[in-house]
Amino acid sequence: MEIRILGAHNVESATTRMTSLLIDGILAVDAGALTSSLSLSEQGKVNSIFLTHCHYDHIKDVAAMGLNSSYFQKTTHVYSQATTLEAISANLLNGVIYPNFTKALSENKPSLEFHTIQPFIAETIDGYRVIGLPVDHAVPTVAYEISSPEGQSFLFSGDTGPGLSRCWDHISPQLLIVDVTLPSRFEKQAVRTGHLTPNLLAEELKAFHNSKGYLPSVACIHVSPMFEEEIGEEAQRIGKDLELDISLCYEGMVITI
Repeated sequence: MEIRILGAHNVESATTRMTSLLIDGILAVDAGALTSSLSLSEQGKVNSIFLTHCHYDHIKDVAAMGLNSSYFQKTTHVYSQATTLEAISANLLNGVIYPNFTKALSENKPSLEFHTIQPFIAETIDGYRVIGLPVDHAVPTVAYEISSPEGQSFLFSGDTGPGLSRCWDHISPQLLIVDVTLPSRFEKQAVRTGHLTPNLLAEELKAFHNSKGYLPSVACIHVSPMFEEEIGEEAQRIGKDLELDISLCYEGMVITI
């Protein structure tokens, strides 16, 4: 399984892009940098998009993908909780900001098709096993464990605060891609807004080890670029304490499991 990090940060700039992953060229998780990072031919190969929640930095390119899919004359499938899909329909694909691409335009078929994910229920989509797991954030949010047909698996936390460990009984991934937005000196702010710091991540990883008896590889995402160096130094220290390699995601990074 090849995971390409399209966007590794929580803000967009000349050098950073908002959160988005591409799996084996055909599945996307979150859409903060989906069309802005891929060529048109690459976009045309994306079959399905999994959205963790409705915040703008995770859904930004859904509308653009809908427009481009109409030119491809294909339907791209979008999966999330009902609340996320409803928010996109009401506030983005509402016929004012952008057309409603979930309805056929002219004589073409819809370029986007929405599907509701039920938490804790695994589905097979494009040959991959996908399960959504609720996590704590400011709005309803799900983490996703995605497993390839060959059995490789990873968890993408989406945006989450403390309590990610509630997912551990349901999954056994080889890789965690986890929200670490702020350095540990902003722990109160992180908890209040539903994010993790390196110290909070360490507690979740200790709980993982206690539950599963091993530790997977860890990559930190949704990093605030103004604190990136500080977060990286803290992550290295925690990795040393746990005897674990913890890396920070970056745009264009490719992880193979």
